[in-house]
Amino acid sequence: MILGFDPGRDKCGIAVMDQKKQVHYHRVVASTETSAAIEQLCQQFPIKLVVMGNLTTAKSWQQVIKSHLNSIPVVMVDERNSSLEARDRYWQIYPPKGLTKLIPQGMRLPPRPVDDIVAILLIERYLQTQSNN
Repeated sequence: MILGFDPGRDKCGIAVMDQKKQVHYHRVVASTETSAAIEQLCQQFPIKLVVMGNLTTAKSWQQVIKSHLNSIPVVMVDERNSSLEARDRYWQIYPPKGLTKLIPQGMRLPPRPVDDIVAILLIERYLQTQSNN
């Protein structure tokens, strides 16, 4: 199992996915609750790797993650354009209903933060680089 982590100042995205790209968990959590949420997920799932984005607050979060999960490797992944990609993925996962269908997808804004979907995309990016090697 791989834990995806989209670090942020106020909120973070967390996802758990297996090697077959099946998502087992995803959620947006407040930054203050992130460490506890990750520790709980490591007890709930056999996490072998943490994949995290490399931009917003990444360096400070990398230290926090490593101190809490000292035996689990942490890999940084390029997260450029992941938020835009996550918006599109949101509408694939949760198709629009009612009048929202009439709004062009590029103009639709998801009704909630998509940091958890970014975490899923980060794992997918990591797995893609592994399959290319």
